[in-house]
Amino acid sequence: MVRRSKRNRDAGISADDGNAMGLTEAFHPVSADGFTTAMPPVDEGDGSIIGEDIVVDEEGVFEEVDLGDGEVLDDEGLAAGESFPDEAVFEDFYAGRPLDADGADAADASPVPDAVSLGVVTADVAPTKPASKAAHGAKKGDGASRGRHAKHASEMNEKARKKAELPEYMRKSRRMRRILIVVIILLVLILAAMVYFGVQLYKEASSSAVQQALSSEQEVAAIASEDATDSADAAKVTTVPDLVSLLGHTQQEAIDILQHGATAAEPRAVNEEGNPIKSEVRVALTAEPADSRTGTPTVYLGLDADGKIIQAGYSTSTSSLGYGSLSFADAVRTEHIIEKTLAEAGVSVPEGAVELPEDAESYTSFDTDGTTRTKEYCSFNGEVDIDGAPHAWSAVLSYDYSMANASDNLADTVRTIFIYVNS
Repeated sequence: MVRRSKRNRDAGISADDGNAMGLTEAFHPVSADGFTTAMPPVDEGDGSIIGEDIVVDEEGVFEEVDLGDGEVLDDEGLAAGESFPDEAVFEDFYAGRPLDADGADAADASPVPDAVSLGVVTADVAPTKPASKAAHGAKKGDGASRGRHAKHASEMNEKARKKAELPEYMRKSRRMRRILIVVIILLVLILAAMVYFGVQLYKEASSSAVQQALSSEQEVAAIASEDATDSADAAKVTTVPDLVSLLGHTQQEAIDILQHGATAAEPRAVNEEGNPIKSEVRVALTAEPADSRTGTPTVYLGLDADGKIIQAGYSTSTSSLGYGSLSFADAVRTEHIIEKTLAEAGVSVPEGAVELPEDAESYTSFDTDGTTRTKEYCSFNGEVDIDGAPHAWSAVLSYDYSMANASDNLADTVRTIFIYVNS
């Protein structure tokens, strides 16, 4: 520590004052034997320490010295009236060794290294800097980086050093924790994705269910509408002619009996060995309401070689007879369509006499896929006594689904009934 002299403090010498002393001039000169001597005031003498030895300790710290504050000093450098107890204290004091309270030598308790000579200051050599400033200057001149980047690099180095100081088990524990965190994050993402897709599937299923319900309701409404239409169409609009009354008459006589706009077509010759029928004539009942699918009700006349009618037949749609869109089995078994139609034609057949086979495949035709029905067709026959004479009868019920399959509408099924009576 450097202490300015009282005179200099009182005078308040500034940095611009030419009498200001340099840094090295502020310390007592040290002789070759290591003892300091008081310097004269700066303004007395040349104030130079050139040629004098300067002694400092290993830490480069100068001892506190008197700067010529005007106090009277003796030959030992002490103020007047002061003295050392003995020679050892004197040497320890100037050697920088610590002293106890009584002035005794404490070098044994805490030895201090002897002062080191720094050489002789000459005019050709620049004044020596104090050790503390020299060290500070070295730090500035060591080429080390300064500023923001240096601070960042220092922080990175500190982090790397701390990481390197961690035990191996702690580093493994950190790696394991990181892996677990990544796995947990992945599981959470997978769970979130599953929840999202589950919600989407649920919404889609709900939407499908709603659409199916609406479609079912629409189908029910359509069926109800079709049933209502079929019910309207199921009203009987035509009458089955008495076929028995036509037997034994000629073609013209039959047309007169039929009426209802009966119009005969050209006869068609039948050349079948053993068949008593030699020609056939179709008679359209043009005055009867025509069906959009089966056309006008028609009477079939079979003539023998003498031109007499030995077979009379009739065909029309089941809806024209008032049976609507019944299923094939229901029409035969429940509504007894065959028996009732024959009865209108003059052929009395007891109900239940007409039986439909139990195996539906025996009268059903399927498409190539094996499941789509294309046609239901079944023929029936029997004998009855009419006026004591036996008569053979036959009937055919046909449901053609070709148009219904094409339009995907069961109402387009062509339902036709044929009945015949022979003499």
